[in-house]
Amino acid sequence: MAASTQPARGMRDFLPDDVRKREHVIGVVVEVYRQYGYEPLETPAVENIETLTGKYGEEGNKLIFKILRRGEHEASGEADLALRYDLTVPLARVVAEYRSKLPRIFKRYQIQPVWRADRPARGRFREFYQCDVDVVGSRSPLVEAELCAAAGDVLTRLGFADFTIRLNHRHVLGALLRGAGVPPELGGDALVALDKLDKIGADGVARELEARGIAASSSVKLLTWLGVGALQPSARSTDWLDAVEREIDPDERERKGFDNLRDIMRLTMRTSAAPHLQLDPSLARGLSYYTGAIMEIAVADLPGSLGGGGRYDNLIGMFLGEDVPACGFSLGLERILVVMTERGMFPASVAGAASDVLVTQWNAGGAGDALALAAELREAGLRVEVYPDADKLGKQFKYASARGVPFVLVVGEDEAARGEVTIKDMRTGEQRSVPREQAAAAMSAGRP
Repeated sequence: MAASTQPARGMRDFLPDDVRKREHVIGVVVEVYRQYGYEPLETPAVENIETLTGKYGEEGNKLIFKILRRGEHEASGEADLALRYDLTVPLARVVAEYRSKLPRIFKRYQIQPVWRADRPARGRFREFYQCDVDVVGSRSPLVEAELCAAAGDVLTRLGFADFTIRLNHRHVLGALLRGAGVPPELGGDALVALDKLDKIGADGVARELEARGIAASSSVKLLTWLGVGALQPSARSTDWLDAVEREIDPDERERKGFDNLRDIMRLTMRTSAAPHLQLDPSLARGLSYYTGAIMEIAVADLPGSLGGGGRYDNLIGMFLGEDVPACGFSLGLERILVVMTERGMFPASVAGAASDVLVTQWNAGGAGDALALAAELREAGLRVEVYPDADKLGKQFKYASARGVPFVLVVGEDEAARGEVTIKDMRTGEQRSVPREQAAAAMSAGRP
C-alpha cells in the first residue's frame, strides 16, 4: 500500500496561491506595525517545557505539544521540550533573558507559527501563525489605545469594515462577580459562561451559570449589568461604568480598574480605532495571565474572533523575579486568510500570475540568448520566466496561458536579424514587433 501523502491532521501544505495570499497579509501587518514604531523579534519553535507549562491555565496546558525526551531517556515517556504555544510567553522569557540589552520601553512585533494540540475545525488548525505586537515597560493606557489602533489599521488596510474592537477589564469583571455574589471559587466558571453571551444569548448564559452552580439571583444581576437590561454599554460614554460602579461600590483595586478602562476608552477614541471600539463587559478571554484591560476583534456574521490581547503585568515576573508591565495584541492570520478568501477580498495582483512575461526558446541553440534577454528584462523590473526547452511555440503559448502569464516574448531568426522581439499579449491575442531595447517598456506599460 502506498504511503499517505496528506499532511498530518490539523497541518497544511501551502501552494503558491496560498503563499502569495499569506505574504500579502503579512506584508500589510508588518508595514502597519513598523509605522507604530514596533521592532521585529523571532524566537525558537521549541521551548523548554517548564517555560510554557503553568502559563495558560488548566485548559491551555492540555493543548501544549510536548516533545518526549530523546536517546537513552526515550523510554521514560517524559517530556523536556515543547512546541511554542503562543508568542507572548516566549517574549516574556526573552525580556527576562536580555533585559539589560533591550530599551526601557520595548515595542516588538513577531510573526511566527505556533502549535496547539487542539481539535481541528473550520478555521482552527494545530499549526498556525500569529501576528503579535506588544509593549513592555509601560503601564500607560496609551499603550492599549495604540494597540487597538494598530490592529484596527491592519484590518482596515486589508479591506475589513465591519469589525468591532471589544474592550473590557479583568478588574471590572472581578467587581461584577463580587457584586453579584458569585463565590470566588466559581469565578472562573462564571467567566467562561459570560464569555458566550454573544453566541448563546442571555437565556443560554443563565442556564449555563445555573449548571455551574451559580445562584439565579447572581445570574440576574450579572446579566443586567452586562447590558441585557436598559443600560447598554457604549464606547462613546462612560455612563455604564459610572452606573455600575455606583451600584457595586468596588474596592480599591476594582476602582482602579474602572478608572483605567475609562482612560483607555478616552484615549482610543482619539485614534483611528474610534469607529470600531465597543465596551463589552461580557468579554472575558480565557488565558489566565491577563491582569488588566482585555481586547478582542469580532467581525459581523463570523463566529469567533480575528484576534485579541490584553495587559499581562505579572507574566514576565515569573521569569525575571520582578514584575514588568506589558500589554499585547495578537491577530489570527489563519482566520483572516479564511475570511478574506471566502469574501473575495484579495487584490487581483495577489491572485495573478507569478510572471509578467515568458521568454520562449525558438531552437536548441537559443538558450543563452533567451537567458540574456530575460536578464535585461529583469533589470527593468519585470518578472520573467524562461521556457526551459526548445519546443513548439504553440506548446509554449499554451503553457503561458495555463499559468496566466500576460505576455509571451518570441525571438526567432527573423526578429534576431532585425534586432527586434515579438510580443504576444495573451489576454487579447495581439502580436507586435518592437526593437529589443524597447521590449521592457512596452510590456511594463501593459502589465495588469
